[in-house]
Amino acid sequence: MLAPELNRQMHLDYLIGFKGFITFARDPGQTDSVFDMAEGFRHTETYQKSMEYLKSIPEVQPLIAERYIAQTPDIEALLKLPKHSLGYTYAYKMKEANFDPEFYRKVRVDNDYTYLALRIRQTHDIWHAITGFDTDVFGEIGLQAFYLAQTRTPLSVALMAGGILNTLLRFPDDLSELMKIIDRGYNMGLKAKPLLAQKWEENWDKPLSQWRSELEVEIN
Repeated sequence: MLAPELNRQMHLDYLIGFKGFITFARDPGQTDSVFDMAEGFRHTETYQKSMEYLKSIPEVQPLIAERYIAQTPDIEALLKLPKHSLGYTYAYKMKEANFDPEFYRKVRVDNDYTYLALRIRQTHDIWHAITGFDTDVFGEIGLQAFYLAQTRTPLSVALMAGGILNTLLRFPDDLSELMKIIDRGYNMGLKAKPLLAQKWEENWDKPLSQWRSELEVEIN
């Protein structure tokens, strides 16, 4: 039986997560709602199973054991790399969109689960560069489909559901296009090697095309 304080905290997290889902469905541009949903899911059985799945991937296990965390990318330094490199592509997109490399809500790493949560947040925009999905709503939902195939996280399911609801409410004629993007992202994620296993930051100068070829990321 759960201690009363832990039980209350779990219920509070669920409420925060539900509120985050409603906020995201109304306005996918509300980034904080994504982190609220992540907090809401952390006690669920589905979330725990997704973390156990990630821990079972042989290529990911060394990163977990090492607790590998890279320094915050230096955007200006990366812009000096060759234009076809991952580092340049990532930095160019970040600067063009005026994005902060540390946009994400911080996570205190005290176990494997919190390490994985932090690493996924830390590399989110790198995954955008690797997969070619844009940072608009449809691109984000496409990337979440890719995430689902690779990580099985319930957060991706919630974000896709919120994106579909938002499209139905505001842009119903675009639903077919969104569903195609979801299908494409999921199948890309199934075919690709584990992106979570990569130490991108140690090979910023590697050509983006080489990264995609080595990881079997098929850009359609």
